[in-house]
Amino acid sequence: MRIVIVVNIRKQRVKPAVQELLPWLEQRATVVGVDNHAQLDLEQIDADGVLVLGGDGTLLSTARRLKGRQIPLMGVNFGRLGFLASFTPQQLREQFERFLRNELPISHRHMIEASVLPAKSASANLSPDELASRRRFVSTALNDAVVTAGPPFRMIELEVGADAETGVRYFGDGVIVSTASGSTAYNVSAGGPIISPNVDAMCITPICPHSLSFRPVVIASTSTVHIVATRVNEGTTLFCDGQDSTKLSAGERIIVRRSARDVLLVENPDAREWRTLAEKLHWASSPQYQK
Repeated sequence: MRIVIVVNIRKQRVKPAVQELLPWLEQRATVVGVDNHAQLDLEQIDADGVLVLGGDGTLLSTARRLKGRQIPLMGVNFGRLGFLASFTPQQLREQFERFLRNELPISHRHMIEASVLPAKSASANLSPDELASRRRFVSTALNDAVVTAGPPFRMIELEVGADAETGVRYFGDGVIVSTASGSTAYNVSAGGPIISPNVDAMCITPICPHSLSFRPVVIASTSTVHIVATRVNEGTTLFCDGQDSTKLSAGERIIVRRSARDVLLVENPDAREWRTLAEKLHWASSPQYQK
């Protein structure tokens, strides 16, 4: 098997781990590249798998850099939570051997594509070819596409709708469009629901809406979300997975739809969905009282 190793050397424990693991990995697979500065062109490199040593952020960045290539990602968590990078450093050797024997489950996680149309050319009903020719910005995300108010941090006005339905206008600090995989990230912090990664859905979650009744909405992943930046701040920005971004101007339209290609994620068979929520987010935990 030919593998690429993507390394986040900013994490303190990663560099010594790579130095220790690399000889062991090279005895079991053909290492075609070690990428520690995001310089390799993952869209072109010839590999059968990608081993990501870092955390969820490193895996999110790697998924976008693959540009839809169907190469399994195996994430080893050196960060805090590790929802997507679900293997621990202690599990790596044993589980990597299983990966080489094709014994680990691989799931399809859907990504979203966020496009920005200039104000004068904005339209909600465009074919993929028309959208590609008119947009000024496009990026993909495995977790979420987020419009944030930005400095000077006044409330902004957005119009949010899906498919052919007329959108609703509201004031607030922005909006999150998350995948099921990203529902445990910014979405849950903003009061959105936790969605099982097995559910083919997206969630629209307002950020601090100036309304008592604007609740998050779960929609089909086949839907197309359109967001019009009716009134914005100088720093109002669209972020994709918190990494790729562009500033927004009044009147511009953001189109969020399912990406044409999924991400192949190597799953940890020892991780259980509900137990992971309890361990990492303290879901359903009882209050801790001091004695």
